[in-house]
Parts: sequence; C-alpha cells; structure tokens
Amino acid sequence: MHTVVERELELKLVLSPERRISVPARLGYLTDDPYAVHVTFHIDTEHPVYWTFARELLVEGVFRPCGQGDVRVWPTKAEGRSVVLMALSSPAGDALLEAPAAAVSAWLERTLRVVPPGTEGERLGLDDELAQLLAQ
Repeated sequence: MHTVVERELELKLVLSPERRISVPARLGYLTDDPYAVHVTFHIDTEHPVYWTFARELLVEGVFRPCGQGDVRVWPTKAEGRSVVLMALSSPAGDALLEAPAAAVSAWLERTLRVVPPGTEGERLGLDDELAQLLAQ
C-alpha cells in the first residue's frame, strides 16, 4: 500500500527584493517514490508546473544552505518570519520561491514519520523484484 503526504500552501515568487507574488502550490510525497519530493505550482491553472527533487535536499535546506545546479535551498528571514528559499533553474527560466519554514517543516516531519531517513531503499521493493527476476 502506498501513502501520499500532501500539503497545499501559498508560496511567494520573489520578483525583486521589494516585490513578491503569491503562487498556490502543493507539496507531495509518495512512499512509492521515497527519495523524492514533488512540488506543483499554479495548481489552480490549466498549466501547472511540476518540480521533483531529493527529499534530503529540502530536509537539509530547512536548516542550512544546500544544493547546487538546478535546485538550491536555504533558510532565511523575510519580514521577521522564518522562510525557506528555493532557487529553481531550468531551460525555461529561473525562479526564486519563498515558503513558510514552519509549514514546510511540519509537512517534512509527516513524510519522515511515514518513511524514516535511511529506510527509503526498503520501500522500493528492489529485493523482492530481484528475487522474482532470479526465480524466472
């Protein structure tokens, strides 16, 4: 049985130091893809935008800057609130998104209760699949 842990929240797309616009988003975690987190932006539109990256990156990024290349995550303060910034780069463009740290942390804790760190490999069922292949 697969479990899905989801959380909808308002992220802020940072356009400049003074200007941000709200972006409805959904954080998703699926136990059948235990190493990844899925973020869907513009969830109420015809053309949602999907990003998938390592759960470990988001877990670490809540506490300290991490990542390189397409996805970078780091904690900071914005208007006196704790936030997590996600810098996403793709051939289509770059985006800097701000998420409330408390909401992201609470959602991550739920994913870590469902699949504790270090047990992700057990969720993939590779041993069972390998046994079936070798039995044939």
